[in-house]
Amino acid sequence: MNSIPFLLLKSFRPKQWLKNLAIYAALIFSGFLFHQEAGQTPYFITVTYAFFIFCFLTSSIYLINDLFDIESDRKHPFKKNRPLASGKLPIPIAVFSVVTGLAIVFLLSLSLPSFFKILIFAYLLLQILYSSKLKQYAIFDIISIALSFLIRVYAGAVVVNLHMNVWFLLTVISVSLFMAVGKRQSERTLLSNSHVEFARQSLKKYSQRLLDQYTAVFATSTWLTYAIFTFQSYTVQGVNLLYEKFPTLYFILPKTLQSQKLLMLTLPFVIFGVMRYLQLIYEENKGEAPEDILLKDKPLLVTVFLWFILVIFLIYA
Repeated sequence: MNSIPFLLLKSFRPKQWLKNLAIYAALIFSGFLFHQEAGQTPYFITVTYAFFIFCFLTSSIYLINDLFDIESDRKHPFKKNRPLASGKLPIPIAVFSVVTGLAIVFLLSLSLPSFFKILIFAYLLLQILYSSKLKQYAIFDIISIALSFLIRVYAGAVVVNLHMNVWFLLTVISVSLFMAVGKRQSERTLLSNSHVEFARQSLKKYSQRLLDQYTAVFATSTWLTYAIFTFQSYTVQGVNLLYEKFPTLYFILPKTLQSQKLLMLTLPFVIFGVMRYLQLIYEENKGEAPEDILLKDKPLLVTVFLWFILVIFLIYA
């Protein structure tokens, strides 16, 4: 299909909206997923509203990125088929869509807190700098990707004024750095195997040995920071419910199983997820598009689903 609406939708990259789910992180782990202040909008609805704002924002930014990269994308073995790079989507229409999308973001965010608006602006500025300059510089390109995830998490927290555990923030940073390095790892391998000159200057600064070191560091920090976060998290609601409804069972259990730090039970899923992602990067060269991995790799998809269900169960009983 070559209709303008279809080409625009393709350029908006709906699959990438999965990354915006990071906005819900603070809400879920704070225990306020179903909370509602008297006479106020439920927290979940407010954060969902912020999620859709970020969807408009990120889609506009993807179009901005495609406008900056139109020449380099034409040299890429896969990106050359993008609507702008292939010439199917006219540049004036893309520019008009960017302006419209950013205008919608501005209007929708008027009713939200000032700090949320600041984070929206910071995210937009970061992505423009990334598209125009930063992604051409080694290390800065990876850090920029990590910051974009961190801003999403903070946006979801400030929009309903929630506190975040510092170890959880470090986990978010580690995960985003891990995926960013994996993306560079797979992209470098793909272009090398295709005998194509590196379209991105920063890729020339990453040797295989260096990327291997980065991958090992951030893979370790991902599960380790999450482990410390779970060790410090108390799921009091679940333990109190067990004590109130099944007091006999509670006292029969050994003290080892009476711990309030029940989120530790989710750690094996995170460790398996890290190991599976490493396998996909090194054995199948699939790290270039993390959203595709999450949607298409069944073992990883099942792991994430089970992890999420267990987190919800342990926190909210």
